[in-house]
Parts: sequence; C-alpha cells; structure tokens
Amino acid sequence: MTRPSPRRSSSIVLAAAAVLLGGLLVPVGLTASSAAPPPDCGGVLSKSTGGVWKCTFVDHFSGQSVDTEKWIALETRRTGGRKEECRVDSPHNIAVADGTLRLTVREEAEPFVCESPTGDYTTRYTAGGVTSATRFSQTYGRFEIRAKFPSAKVQGLHSALWMWPQERRYGDLSGEIDIAEFRTLGHDRVVPTVHYRDDGTDANKTNWWCYVENADQFHTYAVEWTPETMTFLYDGQVCLVNRWSPAAPLKRPQPFDEPYFLIMNQSLGEYLNAFDPAITPLPATMEIDYVKVWR
Repeated sequence: MTRPSPRRSSSIVLAAAAVLLGGLLVPVGLTASSAAPPPDCGGVLSKSTGGVWKCTFVDHFSGQSVDTEKWIALETRRTGGRKEECRVDSPHNIAVADGTLRLTVREEAEPFVCESPTGDYTTRYTAGGVTSATRFSQTYGRFEIRAKFPSAKVQGLHSALWMWPQERRYGDLSGEIDIAEFRTLGHDRVVPTVHYRDDGTDANKTNWWCYVENADQFHTYAVEWTPETMTFLYDGQVCLVNRWSPAAPLKRPQPFDEPYFLIMNQSLGEYLNAFDPAITPLPATMEIDYVKVWR
C-alpha cells in the first residue's frame, strides 16, 4: 500500500534536541525570532489581581493551512512515540478548515510500518498533533484554548491540551502542565493536572470532578500561571488551584519557573480508557477554534 504520509512533512527541519515524555518525544532547545506585528487577542482582558493581560500569542486558524511560523507537526518518524499509533504530518490528520484546526486519529486501509528513532513498528492507526516548540514558549501568563472534543461516549479516545518546558532545566525533576485532558470513557468531565516531583505535601495536583456538559461542543480551557499558583479555568469557572511544593533540592517556584511551549494532540486511549477496535469509533477529531496567550 501507499504508506499514509509520515514523509509528507511541513518542510520544517528540527535543529533541536529532543526529550522523551511518556512515549512522546518533543523538540526542545530553540527559540524562534519573528518580525511579525504584535499579536492581538481581541479586546482587553483584566486580571483578577488588577491590571490587564498583554497578548503575546494568538492563532484563530483562519487560513487554509497550519501556520508553520507558530506550529510544528508531531511526527513519530522524528521523535518516537506510543506504538499503538503513528503520528504523521498529513492533511488527513492535521488540517485547517472553516476557521478551526482539526486533529484526527484514524484507521488506515492496511497496516504499515511506522518509522521511529526508538524502533520501527507496524500499526494501522495514524494520529495528529501540533506543538509550538521552537516557535513559541513563555514563563507565566494566561494560556487559553477554545476546543471541542470527539463525540464518542465509549472508551478509546484521548485528547490533550498541555505544556512542556522548552529547556527542561531541571532534567527529570522538570514539570508538565496539562491544561485539559479528555477521555471518552469519562466523557462528562475534563481533567487538569500539574505533573512534577513534590515533597509529599501536595494533594491537589489534579481534579477528576470538573464536569463539562457537552464536551463535544466548544468550550474554553485556560490556565493562569504565576510564580505562586496555577489556576485552571473551564468556561471561566475555577476547576483547580495548585500551589506546587517541589521535592529537594528544588525550591518554589522551581520547576515551574522556565518557558513552556504548547502541545495539542488527538490520540487513541490507553489504560482504563484503552482503545478497543470493536467499539471505539474512528476517525475521531478534536477541533481547536483558537489559542491565545497573554503575559
């Protein structure tokens, strides 16, 4: 068969190092420069603590294709990843249409060999995801994504809107910020999580009880990140407030005091939400209406 487009790339050559996180390698280490005009997030957004937010990044996906000045496709052939699927840069998996970014996981007509730096493997599933690594990263601020998740009501699909450190200064002690994760097994809720090695006192890293009615319709998912707290808001309602407390030798605000970039990906599920080809509907698509970041 003609293999589904792992070699159809956006012609971006990553000149960065890579880091493996839970089966997903993401590029790190570069900062892009741009002479573009200042971004406009639209209107004035006031801070709850006083003053206003300053827009630093925005994408409304109003064009005909992904803006490669802002996003890089996640590709297994470059970075490795979970062997249940193959992340590819293909218009069947990553597309912009009618004002939204569409990230799709799908079944191909026949099995194919997925190239991976951690070892090639055979699969018949392809998945779509993008990252702002090497294009945009920021320390602290408000990060907001308006998205809708797949409509499936059975196990097997996983959508993720999250952040990862550009430089990963603290190695294995570095953190991860999950703005919103959606699993179709628990389709009535969306979950934020702050991942890091704590000192044993942080019992508030996540919240599995943030119910979102009709998550297959557009909602806003945001985190307001300061040197003291991360506040996760879904449709403007507080879902989680975390005041992290790192294990030694780190001290607050470490490890969350360095630039983080954005990742958005649609995948097959795993663990209790494991993909089941007998019942999980494919193709399945997460749509992104906009991404906005303020400082």
